[in-house]
Amino acid sequence: MEKIFEQVAKKLNLKLSQIVNTMELLDGGATVPFISRYRKEVTENLDEIQIGNILESVTYLRNLEKRKEEVIRLIEEQGKLTDEIKTSIENAQILQEVEDIYFPYRKKRKTKADKAIEDGLEPLADFALQANDLETLNIKANEFLNDNIKNIDEAIEGAKLILAQRISETPIYREKIREIMLTKGIINTKETKKAKELDPKKVYGDYYDYSEQISKIVSHRVLAVNRGEKDEVLSVTITFEDAIRNRIENLILKDFTNQNLKDFYLIIIKDALDRLILPSIEREVRNILTEKAETESIEVFKENLKNLLMQPPLNEKAILALDPGYRTGCKVAIIDKNGFYQKNDVFFLVDKMHSPKQLEDAEKKIVKYVKEYDIDIIVMGNGTASRETESFVAKVIKNNNLNTKYLIANEAGASVYSASKIASEEFPDLDVTVRGAISIGRRIQDPLAELVKIDPKSIGVGMYQHDVNQGRLDESLDAVITYVVNSVGANLNTASWALLSHISGIKKNVAKNIVDYRKENGNFKNRKELKKVKGIGEKAYEQMAGFLVIVDGENVLDNTIIHPESYHIAEEILKEAGLTVAQYGEDLNVAREKLKGFNYEKFAKDHDYGLQTVKDIYEALIRDRRDPRDSFEKPLLKSDILEMDNLKPGMEIEGTVRNVVKFGAFIDIGLKNDALLHISEISNSYIDDPSKVLSVGQIIKVRIKDIDKERERVALTKKEK
Repeated sequence: MEKIFEQVAKKLNLKLSQIVNTMELLDGGATVPFISRYRKEVTENLDEIQIGNILESVTYLRNLEKRKEEVIRLIEEQGKLTDEIKTSIENAQILQEVEDIYFPYRKKRKTKADKAIEDGLEPLADFALQANDLETLNIKANEFLNDNIKNIDEAIEGAKLILAQRISETPIYREKIREIMLTKGIINTKETKKAKELDPKKVYGDYYDYSEQISKIVSHRVLAVNRGEKDEVLSVTITFEDAIRNRIENLILKDFTNQNLKDFYLIIIKDALDRLILPSIEREVRNILTEKAETESIEVFKENLKNLLMQPPLNEKAILALDPGYRTGCKVAIIDKNGFYQKNDVFFLVDKMHSPKQLEDAEKKIVKYVKEYDIDIIVMGNGTASRETESFVAKVIKNNNLNTKYLIANEAGASVYSASKIASEEFPDLDVTVRGAISIGRRIQDPLAELVKIDPKSIGVGMYQHDVNQGRLDESLDAVITYVVNSVGANLNTASWALLSHISGIKKNVAKNIVDYRKENGNFKNRKELKKVKGIGEKAYEQMAGFLVIVDGENVLDNTIIHPESYHIAEEILKEAGLTVAQYGEDLNVAREKLKGFNYEKFAKDHDYGLQTVKDIYEALIRDRRDPRDSFEKPLLKSDILEMDNLKPGMEIEGTVRNVVKFGAFIDIGLKNDALLHISEISNSYIDDPSKVLSVGQIIKVRIKDIDKERERVALTKKEK
């Protein structure tokens, strides 16, 4: 284990003590958020990213060691383990090295070479490596004729098969050919015979006759090719230029010390490559490309999800939420400034589809609800009929001088939520369409609290999420949600079980138990009361307590990030400032004024407390609890409509980043479809990754570059003129 920790320390450029101490905490059941916030002295101030990297690296190396032990055991069971093989396995640095060594010993179907070995031709294969000429080899072959080997040609062919198999199972050849394929190989795609039938719209048209060097292919193209192959629209192969192919053949040929039968060996090498090595390595390389593409795709998704969840809440805003529709009308939900549902309705407001009477009624109702419920924002989903709804609402606001704004919200996932178990628990008496409208409205009031109720794959960020490893994706996205939820914290008396289930130390069943306890006993009065909840023991309480706040509880410290285990330190700090906890809670402004001159560094030294812990406690006492989302831009509120006919190339406009991908970003500028800001148009300077300069929810100024009215597409630019 010490060896693993030393490797990780070197790889991550950290102290060995940091690795050892961090893993001791993790192995003991502590969570990453808890360690990063409340064990800074133990880890020497590592953050969540660093702790996550330590966990990932140690886990990989532990699994590598397990696999080494397993491979050694499997080869030993076959009676083929030598000291050399064992040493090679033990010295392997990555999993692929171990698998290359194990490759010849894996259980596989009996090959023609295996049959030749059974027929006694292995000594002839060995002789072929030393023979001076073919005549000598043919004479030797006579000695191996038997009931299964009828003539010399069959004997020679068997020897060649054995040698080809040996070549294909040699780890160093596999490693070098894999490296050459990754750097010099060319991926080619062609349309299949079924393409016209299966792809009438030519979704994969760009790949009907496409080739690119593997080292240059970008991730989204890898995933597109994979999907096209899976859909049986594309056939995919990997090839080499002739010079590279010759280089590979010569790489193997030079290891044949006897060059008298050079042409004979070359035939064997070509057979080994075409029949055994290249098809196998091609599968491995495709897997490597896919894994790399999936990793990048997941990273993009994670970053987009984090930025989406970190969008600031529009606190204390009364919402008129609209889920647009044509035939069945626009579903309406009114939500008060505290997020509580008030009323639902249906508006028929699409011009030329609904009658003048229906349009008139819809306008009257909007005016009535805005005034009656003091509506601050009208929120519309961006799905079917959204732009017609926007046009109608904008005219109503303008014609009636309403003191309200509107915005278009990404409604992705609202229908998933509306039919979910949690939605039926929250609103058992409401129709699914009303639940959807509530979700659209509340995700503006508090995006995090609402979006955690929805499968992150359904909320409209990322690309090719259904083409990547779903288990790996779910695990990665869950980690993002956990990071954001614990960064923000949760109100113990208002949070849903969906939100609570992402808090450090809280599992789904415990989250539900907390909500049930709240229903039966009323609001929590203090953090200690958590211990009365079924399923919460001392360890779980330790992990969760600091991330759950009680706004109007018995102890003002329960509304801070100060962990209960450190309340005694907070009390001592207050005492030195001439305060009690009660006095601190009575008038925060007066108390904080007294705390301003406090020397927390001297206090920590005098009392032998960790400096970082004391600093965090002091800052929690001296400042209001900060929501990290406040540093992000709030949604763009509007009061008028934008039509495509209003647009002209060169026009400057404001928009909201909806999605960031490797080739650019999709921007909501108020049209039916999001406009594309291609990576080449983001800046005058070269940019290799849009996520380095753009994030979901960001409000940016762009110019119209091109307009395609027929396909309803708009291209944007941010380049300086």
